[in-house]
Amino acid sequence: MNLSFRALILWLGCPALSFAQLTSLEDVLLRAEKNYQSIKKKEINIQASQERLQLQKTYYLPEVTLIAQQSFGTINAQNGPMYSQGGLGTAATSMPLAEQNWNAAFGSLYLANVNWNIYTFGKLASKENIEIADTEVHQADLHQEIFQHQIKTAAAYFNLLVSQRLEKVQHENHTRSEVIYTIAKARAESGLIPEVDASLAKAEMSSAQTATINANDHVLDYNKKLADLLVEDFTDYQLDHYFSSNTPSLAQETASSSEMHPSMLFIAQKMNKSRKQEDHLHTLKLPSLSLFGVFQGRGSGFGWNYVQDNAAFSSSYLKGIGVDRMNYIVGLNLSWNLTDFYRTSFKVNEQKLITKALDFDYQQLQHELSNQQSLSESKYKNALIKVKESRIQMQAATDAFQQQKALYENGLTTIVDFTQALYLLNRAEINYEIAQNNSWQAVILIAASKGDISIITKAITQ
Repeated sequence: MNLSFRALILWLGCPALSFAQLTSLEDVLLRAEKNYQSIKKKEINIQASQERLQLQKTYYLPEVTLIAQQSFGTINAQNGPMYSQGGLGTAATSMPLAEQNWNAAFGSLYLANVNWNIYTFGKLASKENIEIADTEVHQADLHQEIFQHQIKTAAAYFNLLVSQRLEKVQHENHTRSEVIYTIAKARAESGLIPEVDASLAKAEMSSAQTATINANDHVLDYNKKLADLLVEDFTDYQLDHYFSSNTPSLAQETASSSEMHPSMLFIAQKMNKSRKQEDHLHTLKLPSLSLFGVFQGRGSGFGWNYVQDNAAFSSSYLKGIGVDRMNYIVGLNLSWNLTDFYRTSFKVNEQKLITKALDFDYQQLQHELSNQQSLSESKYKNALIKVKESRIQMQAATDAFQQQKALYENGLTTIVDFTQALYLLNRAEINYEIAQNNSWQAVILIAASKGDISIITKAITQ
């Protein structure tokens, strides 16, 4: 029976208030997936990687640059060589003049430049593949984070459940110790037993009360841990105690492959991205073919005969910003850095080593998960045996307690034997609750090793 169907049965048989307070395992797993901050962060990382992928796709488009420049200055030129280190030099277009002068006028430049990498020999495509692989890595990381967080939450759920059950056991033990004290006190006041027997019974009752308080402290601690995992305010969770009276039932399944485990898929996607980076680095050795085009318009306040007549210029702004001359250039550009043949080989070798290291991580995790599956399945079998044995112990302890109680009420045994029977019953009940809970904790281990959270809910039976 799945949890949602069981919740319906509880709703039909319980008051509405009780149903509202019940926190099912299925509900907890859903809330854990939606609320946890680390999961939200990884969802944001996926969105960011998708934006980078869209950015990379824009590099298939041509680069279009528009320039409108208006300047004011002199144009004294001189014959001689010049090299501009790290930037553009001044552009003073004129024939050399006989001597320096400070005639100045406005000039303008209007430019449209188009550069289009029409064929990059796989550079852009391989770079896009890297971004796609990066998105897949983030998605695998998210799935891994959700799975691991749900496993932690399920374990916290059962830890809180067993702490609540142990608190109930200690409360029932305290109630029984009160009965013992009541009987002992009445018999001591009647003079049938020494007063010390009543004192011993009172001390046992006090000890049981302390144990109940200690158990409640554990309940508070696990309540807080579950609230942290759900990113909720501290509250008193009322859990489904179905798990305390029923053992899991796992269908016989063939050994599952660990390749579909979220952690394995995460490493596999990282390896895939590393291989895509190798492919991209290989393309850096190849040339790039681009198409370019430039359309230029220029204006100047200096006349065409300024060299012959230094007075042939105008400082008028309107004279200098017009377009007097226009030019265009179109062509193809093949760029090939031959040094990259040597330089890139080291980057490729580095990336191959990174891929190899990831492969070692993959193989190690695969081995660990295989061993974890074997271990968890053995623990599950042992847990079921312990549940069966603990039931036998609890039944025997219950019978012994009822016998000692009847004997003590009739004055046929001592207070020491009676309290010893109480202690044995309390210990047997604790062992049973722990064994019962451990059977479900073992299912969590199996789910964790196989990478399938649904194994836990599938183990719930009618």
